[in-house]
Amino acid sequence: MKKTVATLAGLGLLGTVFMTRYPLFGRRPSKADQQDYRRSAQFKNGKFQNELPFQLKMEWETTKSILKDYGRELPSLKPVKPLPVLPFERRTDGTEPRVTWFGHSAFLLELDQQTIFFDPMLGRVPSPFPKFGGGRFQTTAPVDLDALPPIDLVIYSHDHYDHLDYHSVLALKDRVGRFIVPLGVASRLKGWGVDASRITELDWHESIETNGLRLTATPARHYSGRNGLDQFSTLWASWVIEGSKKVFFSGDSGYGPHFKAIGDQYGPFDLTIMECGQYDTRWSSSHMLPEQTLAAHLDVKGDVMIPVHWSAFTLAFHPWFEPVERLLKEAKKHDVPVVTPMIGESVTTASQTRKWWREVR
Repeated sequence: MKKTVATLAGLGLLGTVFMTRYPLFGRRPSKADQQDYRRSAQFKNGKFQNELPFQLKMEWETTKSILKDYGRELPSLKPVKPLPVLPFERRTDGTEPRVTWFGHSAFLLELDQQTIFFDPMLGRVPSPFPKFGGGRFQTTAPVDLDALPPIDLVIYSHDHYDHLDYHSVLALKDRVGRFIVPLGVASRLKGWGVDASRITELDWHESIETNGLRLTATPARHYSGRNGLDQFSTLWASWVIEGSKKVFFSGDSGYGPHFKAIGDQYGPFDLTIMECGQYDTRWSSSHMLPEQTLAAHLDVKGDVMIPVHWSAFTLAFHPWFEPVERLLKEAKKHDVPVVTPMIGESVTTASQTRKWWREVR
């Protein structure tokens, strides 16, 4: 009996050490951090919360249906050919916001002589264990960081693996002027060697001004966490960027009244960059369906839209190209201009829709 107890205690200790020391999980906010987060209306009972009721746990029947789908061979979850990638070309003129998309939610925004990298997940696998979890879609070329201009800011929407990537942070951290993140996410970056003096944490509706741009964290309907035991320990956000033009990035979010509130307070927007992909009716409280993406764009009073959060990973059960096809169908009903860049392509609000995915699907 004593030997069994000692073995279990040893295993428990090893498990605790692994959960707190494995670098890809990231450092959790400290108790001192949590004391500071009490200033946030979203931080209650030691966790961040959504404005609307949000239940992450699913009923057993829903869980069974998801597990069943994992065991099925569903069609078109991945492209049959490598996705084409355009080499980055540095900007020489123009004042319109320019966006370069790198797949999923990673995009470079150039506005008013500043370069901002949003959710730069450039890694191969959105998982803490590289041999598990769906790998990145094959492409004709990797992202060449040396080709990019100096990066003034990196902004994260939240700490999930398909947005905040350990290896990408290590590759970028010495190329970036400042990191701007929702409350709690600084703990992850500091654990990976980013100096605290180069990180700014914001609560919803808090802003920072830098070289003429005003950046504001705004609400989203989502959640956080990296190891199953730290869910809701950091905040998630959408982002408002105000300069000579106004840009909105939805981050990951279920549809809700917060979009209209953002539009009323901060809109209208010249450009929106909206989550569109990795959805399912079974988790629609945290990820929008394409038709809801269009509704959210209208709610925030957007003009031109770029859909993101697709064309990199299989994190849901829909065909990989379905999000953009459904979105374009809905956008046509409402006469909303949608720009659909290839990976690596730089576009402006004057760019045209190109259905490039139909050649590789």
